[in-house]
Amino acid sequence: MKNICFRSLIHVFVLLATLICCAAAKPLQRIRVSDNGRYFVRADGTPFFWQADTAWGIFNHAAPADVDAYLDDRKAKGFNVIQGVIALWDYTRHTNADGELPFINGDLGQINEAYYKNVDSILDKVQAHGMYMAILPYWHKNAGDRLATNGIPEKMQAYCKFLAQRYARRNIFWFLGGDSTAAGEAGEKIQRITDLEAQGLIEGAKAAGIDKIMISYHPTGRQSSSFWFHDRPWLDFNSIQSGHFIDTTDFQLVGNDYAKTPVKPTLDMEPGYENITDRLVGNPGARRIQAVDVRRSAYLDVFGGAAGLTYGQGEVYGFAPGGKVTTRWGTAMSWKEALKLPASGQVQHIRKLIESRPVLERVPDQTLIAGDISTRAIERVEAMRGADGSYAFVYLPNGRTNVTINIGKLSGANLMAWWYDPRTGEANPLDSFAKTDTREFTTPSGESGNDWVLVLDDIAKKFPKPGLPAPDK
Repeated sequence: MKNICFRSLIHVFVLLATLICCAAAKPLQRIRVSDNGRYFVRADGTPFFWQADTAWGIFNHAAPADVDAYLDDRKAKGFNVIQGVIALWDYTRHTNADGELPFINGDLGQINEAYYKNVDSILDKVQAHGMYMAILPYWHKNAGDRLATNGIPEKMQAYCKFLAQRYARRNIFWFLGGDSTAAGEAGEKIQRITDLEAQGLIEGAKAAGIDKIMISYHPTGRQSSSFWFHDRPWLDFNSIQSGHFIDTTDFQLVGNDYAKTPVKPTLDMEPGYENITDRLVGNPGARRIQAVDVRRSAYLDVFGGAAGLTYGQGEVYGFAPGGKVTTRWGTAMSWKEALKLPASGQVQHIRKLIESRPVLERVPDQTLIAGDISTRAIERVEAMRGADGSYAFVYLPNGRTNVTINIGKLSGANLMAWWYDPRTGEANPLDSFAKTDTREFTTPSGESGNDWVLVLDDIAKKFPKPGLPAPDK
């Protein structure tokens, strides 16, 4: 009896500590699209670089202690957005930590209030960590064409209205779809239900007194929301799933979105996950996506014009107990072990690099690169610069040892060159020199497996060392 009382007392203390922590959490500013239509800013106008992690199962797979351990790790690594699904693909049979399902008897028209108390708690914790939540209300791939039948579209609209009204003041990014294409014979039906879901979200937010929320769509592999929804007024930014490929096409999808009008931000919301098999091959001995592949994909995206990056890991997103991953591409690694994989700590160096220079004025510019440019990701060099030419970033993939740059396109009479290490975030000065038309640069090491970022600065601008905060931050 004493042991039971002691455990109960501990539980009360933990609950109180959590409530105090969440109550003291600083309210998050609303995020909106920047004035140039390319990126994100906070309500006060300061830039917001999207650095998201994939936690699809956080609402119905993760226990409270799991959520705490996960968020502590991701916060320490600079992540500022967490991606999760409320009604996951197994929502009808897999209960949350409280033993609850999101709907009563699996009926989308019957909300199970008890389930959403756990959602509330997780959102409190995310906010207490100073991070935003990106939520998919329902994983479309669950149901396919069935979503368009038997009154389900109207129920989905009402469900989305319920969510947005409940969480309108949480400053959430909303994603419709869920590994779902809107193409082909069934595409019109999927588009109709997606439009109704978006309408529900907007209605729910307005009912709660919020005029504007952020909405996008999560498609299936090698697709973008822009394929079908770019002109929809409700689509605030595009979302890409480039899929789980080492030789990815993510930079092409980003570039296509970047060129569209009206101008909208774009993100690769699901690139290749670290340690998942290339192309999701079901052979346990198949080649797996490594940290260098994750880095390459992220740098190609961001330097190609994306508003940020998303990281994912095949064991982490599902929070499988005891590391029992049932997918054909899974490993024996537990999700807690997988938290430590190197790329999860390395992608923050991209954000730090971007934020060390004027963030909102960056533009992709492949004309900086002299010579041929590969159309294959594993060999591709990608460049971006300040719109005024005051700085340039050039990504060299692993194995590439030199590059010739058209430095005459940059501003200033004298330039400073740096090599920025994507693995560590360290920047080493190369030299300063008078500007000419072109100049060749050789990486610090010619060994295969080393990727690098060349940073070029107009000396007169007096920028900080690459990766360090700009003076006005």
